[in-house]
Formats: sequence, C-alpha cells, structure tokens
Amino acid sequence: MTPLVLIAAEGKHSAQVTDWSSRIGWVVGLLLFIALVYWLMRQGWKWRGTLQGDVPALPTAPEEQGEPRPVLLTMDGRYHGSTTAGQWLDRIVAHGLGVRSRAELTLTDRGVDVVRTGAPDFFIPAGALRGARLDKGIAGKVLTEGGLLVITWAHGDREIDSGFRSDRSAEHIAWVEALNTLTHDQEGAR
Repeated sequence: MTPLVLIAAEGKHSAQVTDWSSRIGWVVGLLLFIALVYWLMRQGWKWRGTLQGDVPALPTAPEEQGEPRPVLLTMDGRYHGSTTAGQWLDRIVAHGLGVRSRAELTLTDRGVDVVRTGAPDFFIPAGALRGARLDKGIAGKVLTEGGLLVITWAHGDREIDSGFRSDRSAEHIAWVEALNTLTHDQEGAR
C-alpha cells in the first residue's frame, strides 16, 4: 500500500501562478492593433472621399412658392448608401452620400426630397431621375431579393444608385411605379 500513496503524493503540486504582466502586454498589443486597423479604415474612407472630389455639392429641396406641391408618396425607413450606377460595390462617400442613416423620403412632381437623421439632406430633381427598381443589395448592405428600393439619378457627370429600405417594405412597389412614371413623363417633356 505504501507505493500507491507515494505515487499519489508525487502527482500533487501547486497550480501555476498567472503572469499578469504578460497578459496585460498581450491585451495592450491587441488594443493597439485594433486601433491601427480602425485608423487605416478611416484613412481609406477619407481617401475615397478625396478621389471623388469631382462630385458636385448635393442639391437641396427648392423653396415652395405659392401653392404647395401635392405630395405623391412618403416613406420612412433607412438610407443605405449610394454607388456608381450599375456598380453596386463602388460606394460614393463624397458629401455624406456614404453615411447610412434614418431617412424620410417625399415624392412630389418636382422630385424626391431625402431628409436624413445625422447626415446631410439632399434632393433628387425630377429631371435628374433615371429610374427605380427593386434590388437585393448595395455596397455594405445585402437583403432578400426585392428588399431594397434603388433610385437611379444623374448628378453632375455621374449616374448614381441610391438605396433605401422602407419600414414597410410593401411600399417599395408603389415607389418604383411612381418614380418610373415620373421619369417617363420627364423624358417626354425633354
């Protein structure tokens, strides 16, 4: 019986002491790495904005004179960003177009007024509209098929796709029909 007791006694030893200086060093190193990655992403965003310096300032809604224009449609939802038309990954960040935000859209015969929370508002004149469609994605956001309202419009020398998602997605179809009708009417007037 003695040999078993000796073997059991030999196996017991105290737990290893934690080396806190080593752990703190690793945590600080990880935090510095995360800060570096964040800083590089921020610099890339600023650089993209600099490269898109040819994008003119965003139009604002015209002042109402006389009788107010009848509102055709309104929509509350989210603005998910803008890209170069037909290139759903080429995000445009100039003038705040790359900032995701809550948005309220109002459609009149003059165009689409986009009022955003925490980002600059803009106006898409009826003459600049090129069409609307339902899609599944735009840079930074992918949804189910038809989950995103994409408005194509001309701004300066560029054609832009802007993506919106209504709080009530059933509204998207009415928006597509109304925008395409307005676009068709504008083309006929030219």
